[in-house]
Amino acid sequence: MQPRAVLRAPFTRRAWFEAAYCLAAFPLAVLGFVVTLVPLALGAALTATLVGAVLGLVLLVGVLVLARLSASLHRGLAARLLGERTAPPPPFRRGQGIGGRIDARLRDVTAWRAIGYVLARLPVAALGAYGVAWWITALLNLTLPLRWVFGGRTAGGIPMLTPLPAGGTPHISTWPGTLVSVAAGAATLLAAPWLVRAAVAADRRLRHALLGPGELTQRVRALEETRALAVDDATARLRRLERDLHDGPQVRLVAVALSLDMAREKLADQDGPISDPDGVRRLVATAHRSAAETLSELRDLSRGLHPPALDEGLPDALATLAARSALPVELSAEVPVRPTQAIETMAYYCVAELLANAAKHSGARRAVVTVTQRDDALRLRVTDDGSGGARVLAGGGLAGLHQRIRTVDGRLHISSPEGGPTAITVVLPPHA
Repeated sequence: MQPRAVLRAPFTRRAWFEAAYCLAAFPLAVLGFVVTLVPLALGAALTATLVGAVLGLVLLVGVLVLARLSASLHRGLAARLLGERTAPPPPFRRGQGIGGRIDARLRDVTAWRAIGYVLARLPVAALGAYGVAWWITALLNLTLPLRWVFGGRTAGGIPMLTPLPAGGTPHISTWPGTLVSVAAGAATLLAAPWLVRAAVAADRRLRHALLGPGELTQRVRALEETRALAVDDATARLRRLERDLHDGPQVRLVAVALSLDMAREKLADQDGPISDPDGVRRLVATAHRSAAETLSELRDLSRGLHPPALDEGLPDALATLAARSALPVELSAEVPVRPTQAIETMAYYCVAELLANAAKHSGARRAVVTVTQRDDALRLRVTDDGSGGARVLAGGGLAGLHQRIRTVDGRLHISSPEGGPTAITVVLPPHA
């Protein structure tokens, strides 16, 4: 940790909002703990008796309903003061009839997780409130010289607060002693934001673990999103292929047909020697040239669907790609176990796009491509010595790249400070 960051921490906007969050959350945590634990214990005890079973069920259902409302309140408070948005869990599904509704409430996993959050949050909230108390202690100790000057002295001196819960309260009875208070206040002021930040970090972990959607729900959402991305990407590729075929090879094939048809007409009208052999030769030459250009465009289109260089494996394909790059590229590829064809193709296009971005936008003079296969994952790392500042922006090339690799549960990591260098890592599974 840099000393400058420690000195600036008490005066940052983040520190103030985190302190406000801890100050507002502590009474809510105490109230929620009491309102949740007492009815929960009472309801559980009553349901074990024959006479109080109905009242016990009512208390349990009420606690579960209140837990969902409390979870929504805590998510809103964190979003407003910390700017941290927790994905909401799936909505509650009501059962049929009174018995079905009670059963659905008692089986509501989201509400039970919210109860766990409310009960586990109290010590974390207490730590946050203790950190806020450090702020107050620091400010009071820093102002002790002013209280000394303006008549705050008593016969026993002015009490100097300490951030520790034990150890007594020392009293300052001399003017030089006030400087000790200022030093203690300054040290406490520097430490307070980090104590509050630790409490906020612990609360963040609890909030994401217990108030957000469960692991299975998150996985289902991720699969739905990646499926939609895969469908959209496939549709876009088909449309692009259709447009390229229509605007390129199709037009040239029509020109070939017209040229050959005109040549046939010139030949069909002649019973003897051809009257315009040069014209026929020109038409045949035009048709030949159009056919050659059509073949070239079809090769380019087929290369866009599956690069022929991948037939020999990913390292050889990347070597060909590096040789064709506009930048000098240093390549290191170690792929002992060949991935599936879909992963190889995606890896090839990822490197191709990252090299193209480096050549177009970064002003780099050279690039380094490193491909390794470790921990059952394929890792691609492309670095350049350009100006940096690469970001995932909506509609940008990196955003499209991120969407494509998500379809196979891949990950994208970007390190690109202003001024460079840029290092972008793509992690792909061995099979789609």
